[in-house]
Amino acid sequence: MPSSIEFLPIILSGAILTIELTLMGGLLALVVAFVVGFARLANTVWLRLPARVFMEFFRGSSMLVQLFWAYFVLPLAGVSLTPFQAGVLILGLNSGAYMSEIVRGAMLALPREQFEACIALNLGRWERLRYVLLPQALRLMIPPFSNSAVELLKSTSVVSLISLSDMTFRAQTVRAQTGDASVPFTTILILYFVLATILSSLFSAVERRLRPTTGRRT
Repeated sequence: MPSSIEFLPIILSGAILTIELTLMGGLLALVVAFVVGFARLANTVWLRLPARVFMEFFRGSSMLVQLFWAYFVLPLAGVSLTPFQAGVLILGLNSGAYMSEIVRGAMLALPREQFEACIALNLGRWERLRYVLLPQALRLMIPPFSNSAVELLKSTSVVSLISLSDMTFRAQTVRAQTGDASVPFTTILILYFVLATILSSLFSAVERRLRPTTGRRT
């Protein structure tokens, strides 16, 4: 029987797909988060209500069931998705639903004086958001966004259940072929940790860059 060590390059190559899923799902999640988050802050019910239903649905149901539904049920309605498309779609929608609350919470956390100052300066709605409110809210969003990104990375493992060859799927394949579980699963355990650490470091760098500069004390 072949050794698990011989199959390590196969597991490592699965990390590329995991990274792609994380990046594509993360981009979709950001779009969903801002659209749904701002819709929940709207004054009109016809925007707030659908956004609330969307958020509660994806937060209140299993990501695994959502993935199976997108991959196995949607084709019955004439919408066929590849495993990669289904994975990105559900990862993005599910994570975006959680992240929309981060967006909404950050906007609500801004001091009321900021809104009043914008009105006093006669700034339009887009000018208020672009130049005053959003830059401040982003500083509040980055730390929880970092946690969400790491959770998204770890959630990519569910795509192995629809035969998408990510790290977890390839580790399971190696275990089935060699009968050894320790090497493949220890390998992906370390890989997930390394990728999560890199993600956290990137967000920490962004947080430091957005942090307002202060003068040094003398």
